[in-house]
Parts: sequence; structure tokens; C-alpha cells
Amino acid sequence: MGYFPFFMDIEGKNGLIVGGGRIAFHKLQKLLPYGAKLWVVAAEVSEELEQFVFQNKNDIRVIKRGFEPGDLTDMSFVIAASDDGKVNAEIGKLCREKGILVNVVDDREACSFIFPSLVREGKLSIGISTEGASPEAAASLRSQIASLIPADMEEILDYLNRLRPLAKELIRDSAGRAAFLKDMARVCMDRNAVFDESETMRQLEKYMRDEKKESAAVMEGVLLVGAGCGCYDLITLKGLRAIRRAKVLVYDDLIDQRLLEHASESCERIYVGKRSGKHSMRQEQINALLVQKAREGGLVVRLKGGDPFVFGRGMEEMTALREAGIHADYIPGITSCIAVPAFAGIPVTHRELSRSFHVITGHTAAGNQDRNLEEDIDFSLLARLEGTLVFLMGYGHLSQIAEALMRAGKEASTPAAVIHGGFDSNVKTVRGTLSDIAAKAEEARIQTPAVIVVGSVVDIVQ
Repeated sequence: MGYFPFFMDIEGKNGLIVGGGRIAFHKLQKLLPYGAKLWVVAAEVSEELEQFVFQNKNDIRVIKRGFEPGDLTDMSFVIAASDDGKVNAEIGKLCREKGILVNVVDDREACSFIFPSLVREGKLSIGISTEGASPEAAASLRSQIASLIPADMEEILDYLNRLRPLAKELIRDSAGRAAFLKDMARVCMDRNAVFDESETMRQLEKYMRDEKKESAAVMEGVLLVGAGCGCYDLITLKGLRAIRRAKVLVYDDLIDQRLLEHASESCERIYVGKRSGKHSMRQEQINALLVQKAREGGLVVRLKGGDPFVFGRGMEEMTALREAGIHADYIPGITSCIAVPAFAGIPVTHRELSRSFHVITGHTAAGNQDRNLEEDIDFSLLARLEGTLVFLMGYGHLSQIAEALMRAGKEASTPAAVIHGGFDSNVKTVRGTLSDIAAKAEEARIQTPAVIVVGSVVDIVQ
């Protein structure tokens, strides 16, 4: 069959649900928010359904008896959800004869309409159907779609609805008005927020001043977005929405390449990776590139592995942008200093073992592998700390780190671990002590990037 997804106005319409069990209750819950006058006919009604009816007694009527053909009188739609297949089949036959829309549970051929897997947020309704082939697939897609909807969707739609008559009054050109409303909707979705009255008027005035009637509300400037660490699905929803809206995407090495697939086809993708001392572009050049692209207009997304503000030089880029007069903002990411140890079953804090954790860069100030790390890090201070020590970008200096901590007074038997987490969600972990962790990691051929953890929490095994 070919089911076309009509959206019908059922507010005030009479609807009949035959059945009082779990499925009938589920259908009732789906229908009630749409304002129909609902009738439930069933010899027995579950306690759950009865309680629901009591809470919504102004909108639902219950008749405790078996189905009678007269129950179909004046009904706009019917759901046959009783426990008796023969009764359901009879209801389906009668409804088809009378031209009443009917849904017969577990009998697709007897239905004149089917229930979609439904996403509802205020005025937004999304129905997903597989024509009955796999309700499980529809439910899975529903969950994914629901996760992409801004938390304040209802407020956003109410605002955009109020904006339409104001735009119609002030923007006479219909094409220009449509473009303005489209852009305002995009910005509200990206921001997960609405404009206040003064900002709304400012956007309208700015748009009307633009002789070319180009977008006044299009998101511009630069967004520093944390891609999270490891698999692509660890990015935040806000970060993913930013990628989808980007005109230019400037990205690093340590991101899952599958994230790039979420950018639009017209998006310009620029790789500026920096890894293990092999830089495709110096930081000063990256800063200049971001300024240049931002001045060309549209949204520039700077996508960085982990979190931009945790040894990601994010603040350096933001400062450079702001000094150039470019609007810059930040979307956090899941940082590797917490997530990668967690993947290995190592919490960075524990109420009984470690009441603090300290994140240290294992990268030398000059980025020189031959430089003595003790010139950059106060190991005597670190050795006195009782909490967990987490070193990022330090795998190339693992021997130096372990030896320096022991020279500074840290016990050679202090637990230590090295963890590598890949984009395929696989994690490789080597556990040992300060005295042997470097040798064990070398023997295990741990890959970079890797996180080094020192402290009692390493011995926790889940």
C-alpha cells in the first residue's frame, strides 16, 4: 500500500477506541493532545487507563461494556484495539462500509489509516511510518529525530508564529518576507532560543535597510566546536547542528571523519591538522584563515577534537578573532582527559581514592621532543598532590614523566595507565606502575593519541 502522510485536524472530532488494555491506552495517549473528543468502549478497563481517564475526564468518555454497532454513529475515526480479533475485524468491516476511517490493531490490511511513530513538541508534529514493515525501525528513527530537536522547540515555534504577522506588516515584498522568516527560523533553531522584542525589531530594521534583501539574520562569525573524543556520536547535539549550518568547516586531525558527512554539500571544508609535531598549518596561519573566512560572510565552524578549551588553543583563536572584530562563540566538547580513562573503566575521581584530578599537558612549551620536560612542568608540585594526574599529549615523553615524578618523591609503586581510544570505539589500555609503565606501553605498541593516568584510581577494575 501507499500511505500518504496527511495531517488532519481532529480537534473537536469524535473518535472511538474499542478496547481497554495496554494498546488502547497507548493509542489514547497519542490522540489526546490533538483535541479530539474521545470515547472508550470496553467491558474491562485497565487500572492504568482508568487512572488516565480520571485525570483527563473532561476529554474522555468511558462506556464499560462490549462493542455495539451503534457506537460508530457520528464517529470521524475508530481504533479497534480489543483483545478479540473477531470483534476488531467486525469493526473494520463496518467502518469501511460506512466510510469511517479505521485503524485495526495488528491487521494492516483492515486499516484505512495507520499510526505513525510520532514526535511531538508543541506545534511540531513528525510522523514516521514504514507502512507496517518494521515499527521497531520507525521507533528507532523517531528517537534519533527527537534528539535533534531543540529543547525549547515549543517556545521557538510560538515566537515564529507571532513573528509572521509582524513581518507581513513591515516587509511588503513576499519573497523577501519569506526569506527573512526562513532565516529567523534557522537562527532560533541554532541558538535554541528566541529574540526579545528589541532584538526582533533590530533584525527587522536591519533586513529592511538591506537593499539586496539578503539575510539579516543568517548566523555569521566563528563557532569553536568541540567534536568530543573517539567516536563521532560523542559530539553534542548543539555542535552537530552547527556543522550542518556551516558555510566553512575548519577541522583538525583528531576528529572522526564521519562528522564531515553532516556538513552541507556547499560547505567548504579546510583541513588544518596538527599531530605529533607534523603541522599542516601554523597556529598564526589558522588564526588568519579564520578571520579571512569570517569576513567573507556566513558561519565558520572551527571543529576541534575533544574540547577547544582543554589544551586545544581555543582561547588563542577566540582572542585573535575578537581582536579582529569577529564575533566568536564556543560550544563545549567531551574532553579526552575524562572520557578516555572512563572508556577504560578508570574514573578520574573516586570518593575514597581520589577527591581531585589534575590535567597536565605533556607537550613541551616549544613542542620539541628533545626538550627536557622538567623545564616546563613543576614535578615536585605534582608529586605532592594526592589526586589523580592526567597527562594529555605526553605519550612521547612517557619515560620522562614517570622518572621525573619518581625523582620528585612519587612512589615507584604508584599505579599508572596508558589508554588509547580510537574512532571505532575500541580502547587499548596498559596498566602498571610508575616504575614499569613506559616499558609495558612500548611492549604493547600503544598508538597515539594516548592519555596517561597516574593514581590509585588506575587499580579500579570494572
